[in-house]
Amino acid sequence: QVQLVESGGGLVQPGGSLRLSCTASEIIFSTNAAAWFRQAPGKQRELVAAISAAGSTNYGAFVKGRFTISGDNANNTLYLQMSKLQLEDTAVYYCAAGRTLLSLNSWGQGTQVTVSS
Repeated sequence: QVQLVESGGGLVQPGGSLRLSCTASEIIFSTNAAAWFRQAPGKQRELVAAISAAGSTNYGAFVKGRFTISGDNANNTLYLQMSKLQLEDTAVYYCAAGRTLLSLNSWGQGTQVTVSS
């Protein structure tokens, strides 16, 4: 099974930016769908952003143009560029991949994003 490793999380002030990375153990993003999810304490996991193998993207309603999902197939890496971060964006962020967005069967371990002043 493909291994996914997230990185790039950390502590950032409100209004700041972070770029999360998700590196795969093999070439998958050119032929698979992928997505970023997040889960805050006491809340359900929610979709942040998704990208299909064809490159079409969709975002959670709360993103409101602040985040961008992209992939670097040459480096087997999925990115989530986040800007204008808000306190409510504090969560553990996970990347996932699969043949389709309805069959995301590979998950990373998560990276913590904390937005605080």
